[in-house]
Amino acid sequence: MNSDPENGGCKGGGGDIARQIEVEADIDTAMSFTKTYQTPQREKVYSNWESMVLAYQSLGVVYGDLGTSPVNVFSATSFTNLSEDDLLGTLSLIIWTLTSLVLVKYVFIVLHANDHGEGGTFAIYSYICRHIHFNTKFTIHNTKLQPDSAMAYYTGGGHSPLSTRAKNFLERSSSAQNFLTVIVLLGTCMVIGDGALTPATCVLSALQGIQSRSSKITQDHVVWISVVLLVALFVFQRCGTSKVSFLFSPIMLIWFATNVSIGVYNIFKYDPSILKAVSPHYIVKFFMANGKTAWDLLGAVFLSITGAEAMFTDLGHFNKRAIQLGFSLVVYPSLIVTYAGETAYLVKHPENITDAYYSSLPNPVYWPMFVISTLAAVVASQSMISACFSIVKQSLALGCFPRVNIIHTSSNHQGQVYSPEINTILLILTVALVVGFKGGVELANAYGVVVIWVMMITTFLTSLVMLVIWKTNVVAVLGFLVPYVLMEGAFMTSLLRKIPQGGWVPFAISVLFMTVMMSWTYGRSKKTTYEAENKMSVTELDEALSSIYRTPGVCLFFTDLVHGLPPIIRRYIHHMNSVREIMVVVTIRTLPIKTVSAEERLHVGKLGRNGVYQCLIQFGYKDAEDIDGAKYTDHIAAKLLELTDDNSEKHKIRSSMQKGIEFVTGRTILKANKKSDMLSRFTIDYMYRFLQKNSMPAFSTVRTPSNATLQVGMLYEI
Repeated sequence: MNSDPENGGCKGGGGDIARQIEVEADIDTAMSFTKTYQTPQREKVYSNWESMVLAYQSLGVVYGDLGTSPVNVFSATSFTNLSEDDLLGTLSLIIWTLTSLVLVKYVFIVLHANDHGEGGTFAIYSYICRHIHFNTKFTIHNTKLQPDSAMAYYTGGGHSPLSTRAKNFLERSSSAQNFLTVIVLLGTCMVIGDGALTPATCVLSALQGIQSRSSKITQDHVVWISVVLLVALFVFQRCGTSKVSFLFSPIMLIWFATNVSIGVYNIFKYDPSILKAVSPHYIVKFFMANGKTAWDLLGAVFLSITGAEAMFTDLGHFNKRAIQLGFSLVVYPSLIVTYAGETAYLVKHPENITDAYYSSLPNPVYWPMFVISTLAAVVASQSMISACFSIVKQSLALGCFPRVNIIHTSSNHQGQVYSPEINTILLILTVALVVGFKGGVELANAYGVVVIWVMMITTFLTSLVMLVIWKTNVVAVLGFLVPYVLMEGAFMTSLLRKIPQGGWVPFAISVLFMTVMMSWTYGRSKKTTYEAENKMSVTELDEALSSIYRTPGVCLFFTDLVHGLPPIIRRYIHHMNSVREIMVVVTIRTLPIKTVSAEERLHVGKLGRNGVYQCLIQFGYKDAEDIDGAKYTDHIAAKLLELTDDNSEKHKIRSSMQKGIEFVTGRTILKANKKSDMLSRFTIDYMYRFLQKNSMPAFSTVRTPSNATLQVGMLYEI
């Protein structure tokens, strides 16, 4: 079950016991769940050999998209009458783009801005939120308690005067917090959009090479072969990444090795001097000679680094050192040699630029390379599909995505997940893109347009980390921010011209997902505000319980409000006119950290004087929230017995446990009040309600006996 991430804390009353569960009070030391959970460790320290093995494995998961880029880049250009200087300038652009934006930025800088080994937009956002207290109502999560800073996976530290001023500004400014939230959601939506574009582009590009060998094979044939292959790929997702992952790394290693061999062959056969393009002065000459044409070419050159963002997103599957080794020792030199070989071939055969990669292949190895490139395209597709599943799981854990089914496909790796709903949506979008664009240049225009925005968001968030968390000198921060904003801004302006020619598609997909996520987050924040303003006080609870009949047994009432008692409990007591002798209000909270250790997972406290307790169960956004209600009841009861020294109270708890357990869940429906504006009414009454009706139940991960479960409903007019 996912908690409402806009809440934080818990409330109680009654002397020392009440202070135990006040919003910012100290909470009891958690009981151990070592029999149920394996205690997660902090980021593991790997030996050199282990890092090398992980670097090899990362080839098949992280670098599929980036590694297959040589198939697309030159064919996406619109050059005619190419000269050798034009080709040298293009190759120099590719080399220095790979070097500056991927090797320097991602490998040596961005990978360090991870959340205990986890990467991606949400991970870096959570990393920031551990150091900045977000108090705006519209935010991804606001569940921070004072004791959280002492937890194993929270980190802290001192601040320089500048970082302190920046931190204070962000904590005081709700507009800045809302801006951060929106760009994180936007970056996430764009990555999901890229997850639909990547399979379409990679598979089509790989299969189009067959047309150069047979005039009987039309573009329609290529399109429908691609559709069949893509449908099979998405259907196979339910088997889990682990079932096919053992094939990925060998395929990509063969892909890189053969490309290097062919690249070296082409360099020596066609133009050994092509390597002089490593000098950046050819870029200057190229722009001076071609002007706007060279500027337009930046959009095609950018395709050489699409997939670079997966290095950060997929970090949690491996480790920082493995990603760095894999790219620096294998991927980077392989790509440089492959592009150099293609360029050397084009110097002698510029007329073949529209099919540069396949045309540059020697005849004896054409068909083997066609098979290898098709398999590599499937690997590239798989990496982005898996990344989408992981991103959606993190979004669910932080409460900013409608609840969908998340299935863990591996008992050894928490990050390997599968979502049937997301898989179906990606399949529909991918097939629609393939059939709609039919593999034309419009698809290449669509591909990569949103990636540059994700990179710019990453640049901004990393700069914020450098300033607020790493306490980096402001000159160094500007030395990172300004050059990369200028470089990425140049690519962005070039890619903008592609919007009317197909580039609008990824933005449309992003807007679709952004609308869903914003509507859901807005509705959840409104629900939280209503519950906080209408929550039931402990004094009111004591008065209500003193005049009703107490049925023997235990009641576990699940609620997603962390601060206090939600109004639905008032409704339950009023209409039932009886409550079990022992009532435990259970809140499941997702923290903005990777994982919560077993010792810190569960806390209990007493509410009032009439056998009512509060239980807080905590998870990190990478933890599997699969809760067996019966087993957790035993753990909660054991913790309650530890809480009290009163023998009569202990006897009452034990006796009630033997007389039956009742599980109560709440279901709330939101309705906009008459004072709400038109946009708010539409968002609450239509968008949020539609998403709520078609999403998984709020407590779907809590497994309880159906004959002992009761659902209570309530209408919130907000």
